[in-house]
This record gives sequence, structure tokens and C-alpha cells, in this order.
Amino acid sequence: MPYIPLEEHLPGITGLLEYRKDSAQPIRELTQILLRGQSTFTEGERELIATVVSSGNNCTFCTTAHTAAADLLIGNTETAKKVKEDINTAPVSGKMKALLTIASMVRESGKSVTPEAIQKAKDEGATDVEIHDTVLIAALFCLYNRYVDGLATALPDDSGYFNVLANRLVRHGYTRLPQGYDHLKKEKI
Repeated sequence: MPYIPLEEHLPGITGLLEYRKDSAQPIRELTQILLRGQSTFTEGERELIATVVSSGNNCTFCTTAHTAAADLLIGNTETAKKVKEDINTAPVSGKMKALLTIASMVRESGKSVTPEAIQKAKDEGATDVEIHDTVLIAALFCLYNRYVDGLATALPDDSGYFNVLANRLVRHGYTRLPQGYDHLKKEKI
């Protein structure tokens, strides 16, 4: 049961973002820029960063949502699963392994990031912008994870919700739907 009254048809982060639309707007804009804006990363790679951080933070809602989005964007269900299990043996490039390792370090603490980890990422071909964006995405998802779990948001009753949410994230991104979310009351999703 959430610690504050939230719309029952909006589990996880969506209910929180609807609760305070004014504070949600800049967070949504930043997320849209980082995860769907122009980048040398694919959208799927950026979702993998969100997945690794959320999984490491044990945030069930965010892990499930971003795993589903990564699966859709990458086109398989194995990559995100393997990244969560062991970054070093996951089927991603050496550059992504190095950047996902940095994201995991940020998840623990910004001070956990080492010069050696940065150098490894650079040796694998990561640009300064990619390193910057990895750290910022990781920090942003720490915020999201703590926001979702700190207010004890509900998980959806139907796990199919995450497929619907992933489709919405892939098609629409992280901006608020223009029509809002009341239509979900009727669909119970």
C-alpha cells in the first residue's frame, strides 16, 4: 500500500508523476532527453543502463518496466536478462560492458567510480559524452528507484501491464501522454 494516496490504476512511477505534475515535468523532460534524445547510444542500450541500475537497487517496478522496454528495443529477451546476471558475460560490446560497470558503480555511490573504470571505458571506445550520459542516466534511475520504493508504490495486479508500459515507452517515450491516463481506468491496465 503506497504511503500517500495515489491513483490505483497507475502503479509505480506513473502514479507518482501524476501526483505532482509540476515536479514531474522536468524529470520527464530530462528522462526523454537522456533515453530518447539524440545519442550515439541506441535506445536499447540506454534502457539497459536503466535496467542494470534498477536491478542493482532491487526496485521491482523499474527493473521490470525497463527490462521490458529493453527487450522490445533490442529485439530479444536474453540481453537484458544476461546483463542483470553478469555484465562481464552479457552479449553486449566491450564498450557497453565498461559503461554498464560504471553505471553499477554510480548506483552504489558516485565516489565508487574509479579512474580505472573510466579509462577502461575510454580504451573500449567510449566518448566523454557517453561516459557523462551513462553516469547521468544511472544517477537519474537511482532517483526514480528511490522515489518509487520510498513511497511504497504499488505493483500492477496484472504483469501484462509491463508489456503495455514498455510499448508506450517505445512508441511515446517519457513525456506525459497528451490525454493523460484516465483511459487506463477503463482498461484496468
